Amino acid sequence: MLDKNGIAKRIAREVKDGMYVNLGIGIPTLVANYIPQGINVELQSENGILGMGPFPFEGEEDADLINAGKQTVTLLPGAVIFDSAMSFGMIRAQKVDLTILGAMEVSENGDIANWKIPGKMVKGMGGAMDLVASAKNIIVAMQQVNKAGQSKLLPKCDLPLTGIHCIKKVVTELGVYDILPEGGFKLLERAPGVSVEQIKAATAGKLIVEGEIPEMII
Repeated sequence: MLDKNGIAKRIAREVKDGMYVNLGIGIPTLVANYIPQGINVELQSENGILGMGPFPFEGEEDADLINAGKQTVTLLPGAVIFDSAMSFGMIRAQKVDLTILGAMEVSENGDIANWKIPGKMVKGMGGAMDLVASAKNIIVAMQQVNKAGQSKLLPKCDLPLTGIHCIKKVVTELGVYDILPEGGFKLLERAPGVSVEQIKAATAGKLIVEGEIPEMII
């Protein structure tokens, strides 16, 4: 079973040379720490950064240099800073190749809920709606079950939606799934030490298992 860093490390394998990638808040921000050597990627933050690097080491943080989640970040050589209007212009013009988001729930049809729990105060949706409406490819990084052990991969999301039919892949502590155009979570890989039976028990939505499912290599 993967921890949050393991999920981020597995997702980093989906990043390809030359991509422009937006990292959402939470687990997705950890992906910056695991970009493979030799891969040239431009990490974008919707508050107006292009060219983010890994998180700074303790004692080397610059409080004025933060990502959209208000975490301190580093800049790689050639990085640029601009206003959020230009940043959202990039997103809406589909200049971002891959978006990696966290989620509270994902449905078997590719819907995502990641911004609001009714009854709890939230500051706003942030850039999530622009990202899900404009991104060419979206991967979700999330925990598959909640603290009560209930699945968050569902037939239909219960929480208010951020976007519909937009998620193509999900990586959790248990496995990697493609969301098929006709609906359903197709299991691609198992996390180390996790069985298909465990995954079936933790998936409320339609789960598709075909043949022998390999254990993922981190």
